[in-house]
Amino acid sequence: MSLLSIRRRPEPVTVMPENARRVVWRAAALLLDYPGEKLLSLLDPLNSAIAELPEEVRAHFLPLLDYLRTTPEIEVAQRYVETFDMRRRSSMHLTFYAFGDTRKRGMALLRFKHAYRQAGAELGDEELPDHLPVLLEFAAIVDPIGGERLLGEHVPVMELLRLSLSDNGSPYAGALAAVLATLPPVTTADRRRIAELAAEGPPEEEVGLDPFAIDPSLFDSQEGRR
Repeated sequence: MSLLSIRRRPEPVTVMPENARRVVWRAAALLLDYPGEKLLSLLDPLNSAIAELPEEVRAHFLPLLDYLRTTPEIEVAQRYVETFDMRRRSSMHLTFYAFGDTRKRGMALLRFKHAYRQAGAELGDEELPDHLPVLLEFAAIVDPIGGERLLGEHVPVMELLRLSLSDNGSPYAGALAAVLATLPPVTTADRRRIAELAAEGPPEEEVGLDPFAIDPSLFDSQEGRR
């Protein structure tokens, strides 16, 4: 099964209102991004927004919010880099799991970039288009339908990332669980794909990916993110 193929997916067992799903995506986009000064200044508004979500979803976010409130900023930043930038099995780049840094990944990245362009978001060069916080923000404030489609196609990867974070005791696992709660549940086929990705690991073949990079700050005009 191709990870990027469009699947016909069953409806979620618990249907969440669209506005609540967008709050989840927006909150997760911010909380999964690098924990800089701006994110830490938004913890109170984020907590207020998350408090309006259904209990089963709100509970996923609480350990991460508590961690960000009670841990020194320099320690939070260091752990973030160690977790997401130094571990191949905890990458925030969704196509990395299937393609690594290989030439095949370029076409997968173009699919994201095309979806953003179709929605009117012309993106720059600072971040690759498959970066999860970028996709979540796109789904939350630019194109919920197109964003949900891309998120749904990458449920196996996000579940694998959640499992990896959970195994390492990372509070960020809760943000992944909250996002997955807005999407159809993991299927038997998804679990097979998760097992394949976990067993094989990302392939290796270093190539330049600069032509496929984007700048998530271009979403700022939509909601003043930065």
